[in-house]
Amino acid sequence: MIRAVEPDTHTSAPVLAAYRYCEAVTGAQARNFAYGIRLLPTPKRQAMSALYAFSRRVDDIGDGTLPDDVKAARLEDTRALLTRVRDGAVDEDDTDPVAVALAHTAQRFPVPLGGLDELIDGVRMDLRGETYETWDDLKIYCRCVAGAIGRVSLGVFGTEPRARGAERAPEYADTLGLALQLTNILRDVREDAEDGRTYLPADDLAKFGCSAGFDEPIPPEGSDFAGLVHFEVRRARALFAEGYRLLPLLDRRSGACVAAMAGIYRRLLDRIEREPEAVLRGRVSLPGREKAYVAVRGLSGLDTRNVTRRTVRRRA
Repeated sequence: MIRAVEPDTHTSAPVLAAYRYCEAVTGAQARNFAYGIRLLPTPKRQAMSALYAFSRRVDDIGDGTLPDDVKAARLEDTRALLTRVRDGAVDEDDTDPVAVALAHTAQRFPVPLGGLDELIDGVRMDLRGETYETWDDLKIYCRCVAGAIGRVSLGVFGTEPRARGAERAPEYADTLGLALQLTNILRDVREDAEDGRTYLPADDLAKFGCSAGFDEPIPPEGSDFAGLVHFEVRRARALFAEGYRLLPLLDRRSGACVAAMAGIYRRLLDRIEREPEAVLRGRVSLPGREKAYVAVRGLSGLDTRNVTRRTVRRRA
């Protein structure tokens, strides 16, 4: 069982300023994520913003235009920052607000910081230009860049003390991270191709005649691009179904946060399924009103109740 530590009732001005910075980064750069964490109480929302701001820094290094050797050095700088956080060596008046907020979060909550090391490892895989022959190969990458973040986030959410099966919460959080990442990969397939990256497994691409890649706003000639997308959508849906078993293990507001974030991606997956070729023309997204609806649905607890009913039927 994972329990969130009761946060301090008094937070110093420098720490509050650091959290405000992280929340600004989150609001500006992660609108889907921001919709979900709005549903959390203030201490958990601040902590999730700190985790996002650190993760955004790592991702920005990997996605930037600097030479790879400079990127590698900067990634090791972020790893050194994690060491300072673990060692309690970040002061409240440190000039890096992300460091201050992350250090305070690590004091407040039982966050497994090793998951952020895994994120750095995943971005290093991008720097090496790794490609993936099979889904099992791609899962390793997805677990680094997304599954690990699910497990880290669980340290903030905590699990309900009397929740049956709470020992499996990290597994479900990891699986939900895989579902989100696979959805991201489908959404960004053209953008990634323009950056010289291919994430979908090579054996899947070959099966559907898509090995030529996605450098054009139309499918490769003679390919079954729609078949490829629908195949990956089914895989993502199975991951969502398994990962959603996390919801009944969380308190109401944490469950609402997860349901909102995951719900936005599930609806994005629906759009991609309806019009597969849209991902080759540009980034598919949801309008704000639809994201707001998903957030309200998450807060209502409907998804959690549905998962609970399915679990009860399965046990019966």
